[in-house]
Amino acid sequence: MRKQINGFAAIAQAKKPDEVFSGSYFVFLGKTRKVMKILYWDKSGFCLWVKRLEEETFPWTGKQKGVLEIGHDKFKLLVRGIDIFREHRNLEYSAVA
Repeated sequence: MRKQINGFAAIAQAKKPDEVFSGSYFVFLGKTRKVMKILYWDKSGFCLWVKRLEEETFPWTGKQKGVLEIGHDKFKLLVRGIDIFREHRNLEYSAVA
């Protein structure tokens, strides 16, 4: 997590060249998943937010490498440290016990 705005912008440009200046958020996590950096373009320049969790780690799927697209609602949950990758499963019953 030593990179700053220019380094993260270069990574975003390489992965999603059509979306770098679209206002999309690009989220980067460190190895320990305690620090999250969020890069986005706000029509006049890049912004970089940093959030560090004090006691927990940010959830992340171990199955997917590279770019993952999520919606706004799930993004808000992820920033709060809520695991969006383990959604509640619906239970179906056929009879009352």
